[in-house]
Amino acid sequence: MPKSKGYRRKTRLLLKKKTRERGKLSLSRLLHGYEPGDKVVIQIDSSIHKGIPHRRYHGKVGVIIAKRGRSYEVNVTQGEAAKEIIIRPEHLRLYKEG
Repeated sequence: MPKSKGYRRKTRLLLKKKTRERGKLSLSRLLHGYEPGDKVVIQIDSSIHKGIPHRRYHGKVGVIIAKRGRSYEVNVTQGEAAKEIIIRPEHLRLYKEG
């Protein structure tokens, strides 16, 4: 049987939560409103599959461009290229400088 080359290939162990981290998602992460220009860190929550970005963006810092429905458009640099990706707020956290 040929090896799968799906979108979430090789992420089962990488994105698996530890036993103490399992549980319900806090409402503050869902209801937090981001404004255009805010810096955010992309941290994938593996328990929520909707609006999940590719694993190459996990841990990257991006800038919010606009809101699109329930999701946000985030500008992320990958090497020299600037990528625009659409992410749900469950996978975003505010970037704390310093």
